[in-house]
Amino acid sequence: MSANKFTFEISLSVLNHLGRNLYRSFVTVLGEAISNSWDADAENVRIYIDREKDSFFIKDDGVGMTTEDFQNKFLKIGYSKRQRGESSSPKGRPYIGRKGIGKLAMLSCADRITIATKIRNGEYTGGTIDNSGLDQAIKDDLMPGQYPLEDLRLGKFGRHAKKHEHGTIIRFENIRGGIKNRVDYLKQVTALYFRFSLYDDSFNIFINDEKITVDHLKSLAERTSFVWKVNNLEDPYIDQKLKNLKESPQALQMAENVKGFIASVEKPRDLKILDNDERVSVDLFVNGRLRERDILKHIPTSRIFENYLYGQIHFDELDKEKDRFTSSREGIIADDPKYKDFLVALGKKMRKIMEDWDEFRLKHNQDGDPDNEKIPKEKRKALEMFNLVSKQYPRPEDPENKKKFNKWINEIKEDALFNLQSYAECFIAENLIRRYISEKGISLSEEAEKEIRRYKKNEKERKLEQGMHIDIRKDGGDLSYLGMSSLAKEADRSGVQIKFLKDAKEYTPIRNAVAHTAFLTDEAKNKLTSVYNNIRAGILKSLF
Repeated sequence: MSANKFTFEISLSVLNHLGRNLYRSFVTVLGEAISNSWDADAENVRIYIDREKDSFFIKDDGVGMTTEDFQNKFLKIGYSKRQRGESSSPKGRPYIGRKGIGKLAMLSCADRITIATKIRNGEYTGGTIDNSGLDQAIKDDLMPGQYPLEDLRLGKFGRHAKKHEHGTIIRFENIRGGIKNRVDYLKQVTALYFRFSLYDDSFNIFINDEKITVDHLKSLAERTSFVWKVNNLEDPYIDQKLKNLKESPQALQMAENVKGFIASVEKPRDLKILDNDERVSVDLFVNGRLRERDILKHIPTSRIFENYLYGQIHFDELDKEKDRFTSSREGIIADDPKYKDFLVALGKKMRKIMEDWDEFRLKHNQDGDPDNEKIPKEKRKALEMFNLVSKQYPRPEDPENKKKFNKWINEIKEDALFNLQSYAECFIAENLIRRYISEKGISLSEEAEKEIRRYKKNEKERKLEQGMHIDIRKDGGDLSYLGMSSLAKEADRSGVQIKFLKDAKEYTPIRNAVAHTAFLTDEAKNKLTSVYNNIRAGILKSLF
């Protein structure tokens, strides 16, 4: 073991200003450590979390570091392999690190951090960073040479150092702010946000000895209804978990170097990660690493469908030519031309998704987008009513009967929509005339009185047959026994020239069919629609 005294190669005050607190969550710190292991060509990353002690180990089997590497590369803030023109590891993995300052967050997230690293057939080298001492050194404006790391003590690593042939182990003691996230949550977000581990079979992440796979996204997959692929992405999550989708439309075509998917859940609350307030969103990945959360905030439509979407868009070209990432490494520089062009192109595809989403939701008896004006508002409201009522009928558990029942529901939908709208028209039109007759104090004709008595008698007899002793019609409701043609005649007798008497007579038999939940022919539907339009105009013109 080396007896070297290691130091940072940067002014400690500058180191602090660069951003020892760049990252604000345990998850992002964990991500930085995992990304370092990826860049080191590790095959396995093992994370051991102890929430009770607010500490964790992260261990990999990467290439490890020599004493010189540890001092001149790891502790050299701002060091990056990219400066030497390298863009990928010896195994061909695209490097994730770029600026060389992301490690600041990892190295300042706990009270004490101990690093042990070795190359194949080498000895461990490393040391301990005591952040309370570093804080004081920064306060005292010490030079780097005046703040050496503590010597490495392998005893701190216990079983983790056994049979560890090469790679790096880091021990984090007393995480600042504590580890508030449950381990199950951390497993799920790791599966969500470190996609390179799922694309590359040669890279595995373990948390408390459990391998992270797409199985950790099972609950999200079960709540997913629709998915739009971008450029026919091959993704283990889509291919293995999203097998029971309600709709999977044709892939969206974008520039060939963009791939990904956007999916929709049934309810907005389905986007919550376990019982945490954090929501899954449509995120941007570069070389398999999360680079921008919720990119739809840059292309907002203010439409309801955005609250149902999540997904991942991969655009590796953003890591070419120049550095487009913000200093926090948690976003893309907003005014970068390539990034802006990408957002414009994605925005155009979002319009297609918006239209599909509304169509699919309505097709599967769910509320869609109320702002989509391609569907008349009356029809949309009727759809919402139909969907709401149809859900009151529990579906059979048997798959075959469930399929048959859903088929029946869908077969009556279109006729139900027309009848629901027609009944609303009927209810409003007839009751407006009744209100007019009552307000004007119009005396009913003998013919009308006779019609009312006949309906009352029939109603009374039917009630007696059934042993029913309740009032059915509100406030006596004599006028409610009269249909549209009779009401129009009574209003006409008052001296008001009703402009729709003919329409009222034609309307009656079709209205009766609607009231008896019959399916109307196309001719009857067209006739009833025409009659309703005339009656509506006539009421407003003649009565008021």
